[in-house]
Amino acid sequence: MKITALGVNSAFATGTFCHAVSADQVKEILLHFQQDPDFESLPEDYITEEIKRFSKRMYVPKWQSNFLIEFETVGKRGKTPYRLLLDAGADIRHSLKNVGLTSADIDGVYISHPHNDHIGGIEYLSLTMLFNPFYSPSKTEWLGGQFIVDKLFLEQEWWPRPPSNSRPDLYIHRKVLEPLKRAVGPGLDTMQGVPDVDIETYFDIHLIGKQDTGETLTHKFHDSTGFWKMKPLFAMHVISSSEEMASYGISLEHSSGYNVLMPTDTQHMMPPQLEAHYKRAHRIYMDCETSDFPSGVHPHINDLMHRMSPDIQKKCLLYHYDKYPEVPENMFCGILKAGDSHIYP
Repeated sequence: MKITALGVNSAFATGTFCHAVSADQVKEILLHFQQDPDFESLPEDYITEEIKRFSKRMYVPKWQSNFLIEFETVGKRGKTPYRLLLDAGADIRHSLKNVGLTSADIDGVYISHPHNDHIGGIEYLSLTMLFNPFYSPSKTEWLGGQFIVDKLFLEQEWWPRPPSNSRPDLYIHRKVLEPLKRAVGPGLDTMQGVPDVDIETYFDIHLIGKQDTGETLTHKFHDSTGFWKMKPLFAMHVISSSEEMASYGISLEHSSGYNVLMPTDTQHMMPPQLEAHYKRAHRIYMDCETSDFPSGVHPHINDLMHRMSPDIQKKCLLYHYDKYPEVPENMFCGILKAGDSHIYP
């Protein structure tokens, strides 16, 4: 299993602008200054401004926290690896592009909770996957050259959804599914003339976690070294309108016993019973605020430095920054940057 950090920044992170020059522009700049007989005596500020005149203003974005998990098994697309997104960022198009991927390369999505920086990319994923006739061999065969809206509208046996093997997977806790439907429903109800369009038109839904019946559902992903069992992990995120809003992170446990914990958005050890999961895990992907004014809905870097036990600290890969965290050397397992990846077990 391979985990890649697509984004590592906080919900409202944007990015910075900088001046950049191409190799050809460097040649122009050198030629420009070589023609000035007084080059060696030119003021530094003047040289800087002249270089800016040749440069382009470039945007260096910061993407919200989401991850790509890859399993060495055949996915919905009929290809290996199976690619699972852990949350969809505020707009996942850009962070996927940064690692050379698009929605056509994704087999499934897990959604931890219905905040925009975790579900904002759902509309892009839904629509581009649905209207891609070559998303998977089974979808191409099912369509038979027809436009999907015509297929759904004219062959009403398919209302309101295509066959499950032609849709990407959506793994989700039942308590997250309903608010997700409310949040993204209007944007997905865009197929002219097709009635009863909902999120299941776009995704093959897999409920995981504890059900009304008391049964706890998990999901197994096969890998080259065995299998990984995924189950949701309740963590308190925020009290909203006097009611709790949980964030259901995931525990990924390999058939060998190796455990990777990805709590997503949580408060530090809230509820306290989370500590047992942290102790059991071998690696933890830990969100971490670094702002001067803690929000109270995420663990702050000061909490993690001063309240977390050293044994747990050494398991944690930190992400979710307002500014890059400054921590003592060797206190944590690492500090993630976008594009960083790790292979387990």
